[in-house]
Amino acid sequence: MLAAARRVVCALSGGVDSAVAALLLRRRGYQVTGVFMKNWDTLDEQGVCSADKDCEDAYRVCQKLDIPFHQVSYVKEYWNEVFSYLLNEYELGRTPNPDIMCNKHIKFNYFLRYALDNLGADAVATGHYARTSLEDEEIFQQKHIKRPQGLFRNRFEVRNAVKLLKGADHLKDQTFFLSQISQDSLRRTIFPLGGLTKDFVKKIAAEHGFHHVLKRKESMGICFIGERNFENFILEYLEPRPGNFVSIEDNKVIGTHKGCFLYTIGQRAKLSGLSEAWFVVEKDATSGNIFVAPSTDHPALYRDLLRTNRVHWIAEEPPAELIRDKMMECTFRFQHQMALVPCMLTLNQDGTVWVTLVKPMRALTLGQFAVFYKGDECLGSGKIMRLGPSVYTLQQGKSREQDSRHVLAEEIKKLEPAT
Repeated sequence: MLAAARRVVCALSGGVDSAVAALLLRRRGYQVTGVFMKNWDTLDEQGVCSADKDCEDAYRVCQKLDIPFHQVSYVKEYWNEVFSYLLNEYELGRTPNPDIMCNKHIKFNYFLRYALDNLGADAVATGHYARTSLEDEEIFQQKHIKRPQGLFRNRFEVRNAVKLLKGADHLKDQTFFLSQISQDSLRRTIFPLGGLTKDFVKKIAAEHGFHHVLKRKESMGICFIGERNFENFILEYLEPRPGNFVSIEDNKVIGTHKGCFLYTIGQRAKLSGLSEAWFVVEKDATSGNIFVAPSTDHPALYRDLLRTNRVHWIAEEPPAELIRDKMMECTFRFQHQMALVPCMLTLNQDGTVWVTLVKPMRALTLGQFAVFYKGDECLGSGKIMRLGPSVYTLQQGKSREQDSRHVLAEEIKKLEPAT
């Protein structure tokens, strides 16, 4: 079968990365179709949404490449599976990552199915900076097998898991955002930018006259919703829940806020009338109290232990070493561009893991995803559900212990007869 007959459907956002991804696929001789996903309805609010402009930019890319263009709406699906989840997490006092959920539920689920079932695609492609262990030709040979949904796959089914690997541009690497996608999705996906740097991608775009996408700013806001004032935006959907800012050191109330969901761990607290900066170290969604500390590197911000929910492993099962030994060394991050940190995983019977860090880390946050790596391979991720005690709590415990020992020693002295 000639490469020309291979049909690849490329997700187009209107940005430079997806535009160059489509161009590179076209260069490889594939039949490329561009699809723009509309996942947010501007009619829902007063904010400025750039979806129409994005769609127009994506359409212009298709015109320039002379490829078919389609637009699909996943407004309902996005609301039900990503945005409702986001609101619910905020209400529970956690800090969600909508981009990871959007890739899991929208791009690598609904879009993938639409491309394969409605557009007759042999594979899909996106502009993510990531790689897999498959060559294009191997991707085209994948057959979709509908498998029963269970906790574990059939033990007799022989499958070499496809690996998700970091992009060559380690600064731009986006495997973090892909850490919850399914093995089946990965088998059908091409990442044309996986081996390129962002600078080189921009160079290709300039050479091919994609000036309209080069002028655009990098998107940094909530997935598909864009950049906007977070407080105003979220208060359109969640009722204010006023509470107090409480000092972690002496339990004194030093201010008030409109809701725990407006703050995340490590963030500077908005406290009027106070000259020094205070930072959020803990939140109690039940009482509405936000505990704050008077410095950006206060020991109350540092912890070295966390527990996730059931981990989503890209290979569908935990690594063999972790199954065998119940423990495994690897690296992890809980934010996209943070440096990878060495840790020890301990596997629990319910599929959750304890993550013990080599040294305490600042601002570990409930609701964020702990994404695990072994070398260049992204192994998968789990949502942070529990945190160990902070360095400050441990210090307090130690000093209390020392105090009580001191008191006990004094009491013993009193009881001893004078010589």
